[in-house]
Amino acid sequence: MLTSVALRRVTSAIHPVRGRLATLVEMPLLALAAARGRLFPFAPVFLGIGIGLYFSLPSEPGATGFGMLAFLATGAGLAGITGPERLRPLFIAVMLVAAGVLVAGWRTHASAAPVLSWRYYGPIEGRIIAVDRSVSDALRLTLDQVVLHDVSVARLPHRVRVSLHGGPPDIAPLPGLRVVLTGHLAPPGGPVEPGGFDFRRHAWFDQLGAVGYTRNPVLAIAPPEPGPELAIARLRLRMSAALQARLPGEPGSFVAAILTGDRSAISQETTEALRRSNLAHLLAISGLHMGLLTGTVYGALRLMLALIPGLALRLPVRKLAALGALAAATCYLLLSGGNVATQRAFVMAAVMLGAVLTDRRAISLHSVALAALVILMWRPEALLSPGFQMSFAATAALVAVFAALRDRRRASGTRRARPTPLRRVLFGLGSVALCSLVAGTATAPVAAAHFNRIAEYGLLANILSVPLMGTLVMPAAVLAAVLWPLGLEGAGLWLMQLGVRWILGVAQWVAGFEGAVRAVSAPPAWVLPGIALGMLWLILWTGRARLAGALFAAACLAGWGQANRPALLIAESGALIGLMGPEGRVLSRPRGEGFTARNWLEADGDMASQADAHARPGPDGHPLGERFDLGGLGFVHLAGRGAENRLAAVCTEGIVVILAARLPDRRDATHAMPCHIIDQRALAESGALAISLSGERISWRRARDTAGHRPWTGRWRNQHGG
Repeated sequence: MLTSVALRRVTSAIHPVRGRLATLVEMPLLALAAARGRLFPFAPVFLGIGIGLYFSLPSEPGATGFGMLAFLATGAGLAGITGPERLRPLFIAVMLVAAGVLVAGWRTHASAAPVLSWRYYGPIEGRIIAVDRSVSDALRLTLDQVVLHDVSVARLPHRVRVSLHGGPPDIAPLPGLRVVLTGHLAPPGGPVEPGGFDFRRHAWFDQLGAVGYTRNPVLAIAPPEPGPELAIARLRLRMSAALQARLPGEPGSFVAAILTGDRSAISQETTEALRRSNLAHLLAISGLHMGLLTGTVYGALRLMLALIPGLALRLPVRKLAALGALAAATCYLLLSGGNVATQRAFVMAAVMLGAVLTDRRAISLHSVALAALVILMWRPEALLSPGFQMSFAATAALVAVFAALRDRRRASGTRRARPTPLRRVLFGLGSVALCSLVAGTATAPVAAAHFNRIAEYGLLANILSVPLMGTLVMPAAVLAAVLWPLGLEGAGLWLMQLGVRWILGVAQWVAGFEGAVRAVSAPPAWVLPGIALGMLWLILWTGRARLAGALFAAACLAGWGQANRPALLIAESGALIGLMGPEGRVLSRPRGEGFTARNWLEADGDMASQADAHARPGPDGHPLGERFDLGGLGFVHLAGRGAENRLAAVCTEGIVVILAARLPDRRDATHAMPCHIIDQRALAESGALAISLSGERISWRRARDTAGHRPWTGRWRNQHGG
């Protein structure tokens, strides 16, 4: 009797709890069902989650893994069509995530090409396919159809890139020209620290199998080959040379960069000024340039057709103007080199113009989502690039903000009075300021995470410069292009020069402000994806639940400040180490290993030069010497000529020796000596090392472990015969 009464009481207590749990589960499903017509913009988000998951995997899925994912994607897709109404969005989301992994895997294996696995010095023969400049301002040639001495055809890289450190070449390096030179080549480098940017992955998708340099002359052995692709590349360089001849100095170099994509003539001083003023995006042929160009052509064609009554009354003027703008965008894509950023901008412009042709709203979140879907399916690796992230962050934020303002004005029911000229000017300036503020705010976390700097006065520089790009520079470029066949392009070029001189002047002025740039440290790997997902939820969802996205993004942003940089970094060569001191990281040498040193300091949020970082005092107040202590453990760094000969004198019990040399009999030496030896052979296996302190506890991280077991790492290729 008592038992039955107790059971009834328990049952009566559980029933309302179960009902509340069921309600909590039911509410999100009901919300999804109610929002079914507005869920398309989430499609690239879930596809991108799948792509991001693929690139974060510690090892490459095998055939079985990809087969299971294909089965999951197919099953989830069928369930999304035939399953219960409320669950269909969830099934579609699962299908998109699985499809993202599959698309990224397919693209990775489709891009497979031989990668040099050893250091090479000797003759290098190949055909020039691209000409640009390195970070050190050296002219750089990308070659295909490569021939290396005593290397079999099966092991030859498809492409190599060589920096010319011996001064300008004696030949004009035109695409299609076959050249030969003697130089150094090496495999693409791995991360300079565990968890850092892996250039090998970037090179893998470019099928770049080796990089190097030469100080010797470059000789031409065959004239440029015929072919439409290389002919367009040669036309680009000729156009760039013609523009620089007509507009000498930095304005001509700037115009050549935005019209042909050739940035090789821009000085490092100008590039740095544009970066410090947050105007470097004006150099890249991105969505801004493509949008301005197509907008100018579309508006001009529509106006011209509207002025002809016979055509305006009989033909779809808007669609004809859209077709003309699409043709102009296609020509711009071809003449500007067609790199990934330009391709992305073209896809976005084509989607917008396609919306005009199909009588849909040209600028909407659906259009942005469709463009993102096309790019992610075509080049899934673009998800990891700062250009993709910044472009879509700015576009989505701008569309969302202006759509919200439009909806608010409609909901208020107020009718706009006919504006006076003064109000039009003020409205235009306000719109530009709002665009710069929204785009700058949306892209700031991305730029800070990738480039470790924030331009404090970027908003001011953009307000003063971007309007001129749209109202003067790009329209003048269209005018010059139209008049060029008639030999009357001078007027357009003169107008472009005026606008560009103003932009460069603003860049130099703003870059000279005290504190124009603030350095920030690299965030933990999860911070930027978390901010992106939170802000996407805020933009794409409707109702009060969208505020959860803002809270989640704010929490991830707060996590940025919790990042702890390693106490000690060891370069893969062993020749450079960086020890965290009271004034920042102390480097073991004032010059050499400059790329690694610069990346370490930037990731620390440190704007010091390598020489200044070398002169800092160490944790004990003294300069970083050959020996130092860390977490109760003694370290000795031996570098320079004859470093291995000093090993026996410093190798004692409990000491870690970092040796910038290769021990010929390392296994025997490490067993015979009482210290722990990290030589170049060990570092070649582990990659760069990072040592962190948590109290007195020391933890080690190896770049090889964080990079994973992937196709672009030597570990996977060695085991699979690549």
